[in-house]
Amino acid sequence: MPFKLVFKNTFLILVFFSFTTLSSCKAQNKSINKEILVAANRTNSYLPLLKNHKIGVVANQTSVIFKKDGNTHLIDSLLLLNIKISKVFSPEHGFRGKADAAEKVDNSIDVKTGLPIISLYGKHKKPTDEDLQNLDLVVFDIQDVGVRFYTYISTLHYVMEACAENNIPLIVFDRPNPNGHYVDGPVLNPTYSSFVGKHPVPLVYGMTIGEYAKMIHGEQWLNNGIQCDLKVIELENYTHQNTYHLPIKPSPNLPNDKAINLYPSLGFFEGTPINAGRGTKYQFQQYGSTLFPKANFSYTPQPNDGSKHPKDENKLCYGVDLKNTPHLNKVNIEWLVDAYQKYPNKEKFFGATFTIHAGDTILEHQLKKGFTAKKIEDSWQSEIEKFKLIRTKYLLYPL
Repeated sequence: MPFKLVFKNTFLILVFFSFTTLSSCKAQNKSINKEILVAANRTNSYLPLLKNHKIGVVANQTSVIFKKDGNTHLIDSLLLLNIKISKVFSPEHGFRGKADAAEKVDNSIDVKTGLPIISLYGKHKKPTDEDLQNLDLVVFDIQDVGVRFYTYISTLHYVMEACAENNIPLIVFDRPNPNGHYVDGPVLNPTYSSFVGKHPVPLVYGMTIGEYAKMIHGEQWLNNGIQCDLKVIELENYTHQNTYHLPIKPSPNLPNDKAINLYPSLGFFEGTPINAGRGTKYQFQQYGSTLFPKANFSYTPQPNDGSKHPKDENKLCYGVDLKNTPHLNKVNIEWLVDAYQKYPNKEKFFGATFTIHAGDTILEHQLKKGFTAKKIEDSWQSEIEKFKLIRTKYLLYPL
């Protein structure tokens, strides 16, 4: 074939490839740039299901309908639309999301609406038969952050279980997972199931709360394998690779996107004497201790709205500043390894809740044996791959 003809054909192919690639990129960007609609905003999808029913709503400060002229709480919106709300159920941190972690929250009355608020925390984690009496269905709408020891998914579990036992349908309003772009961390051993982690999933499970509800249902993780009448109102324009900014703090100590991204890696410190920024305005963006060696970076935890009695309260802590850490796509165990090596009282490093945060005793043993961060992280991979196969059955959105 003459050289000129070869060149001409090659040129045409390159032009065609460039054009189709550009068109594909434009289409992809258009899809990415579409506004994500949370389920609560999709009123046409759920109002027909709620009308003429007495409902209970599991909600907190994140349960809002987003509007350009100001957000509206789901409870207020449903009441304005003449939906009959009989009672509200609130998770850890309370209905307004102001209580400390592990702080007792009592039942109360919502000042604005006069509705009874039933706290699902402390000794009363699961709705009782009496709580659900005279309800036709329950709506669950709470913003999750996609981390196993974040207790909203445990509340979801107990609500699903109570609804199943009382033959009451449950509707989950889905919301994006800000850590939904990856799966990583140790998988929980069911022997160590607790409210800080109920299911055999990795620390970061890469699912929205709606997808997670479908997994609890499908894997029959409720008591005695019972299943509830479950429906998920889905998101619009969401994929697991979307970057999602939470406009409302999901809990008092996750104040911004950086804290939410670092939380899976720094949450292990909850079961140790190490301060992870509680008592400062940079919660889960730094860590330190009064017993660490002197360093260039230091801070002093003091009581604040997120932590009334932080670790090392009013004491100078030396530590590590993580505010400028690049966005994580994995659990970084290096910081836990670093803290263990620096802490002088090794026998006091592992607190009563470390095992339930880790999901097993393996991580503690690995740290005591001097495993490197890479060796620890590599040890998770086979169980993570098994979980991903299970997860595939319940995904509602593209990866």
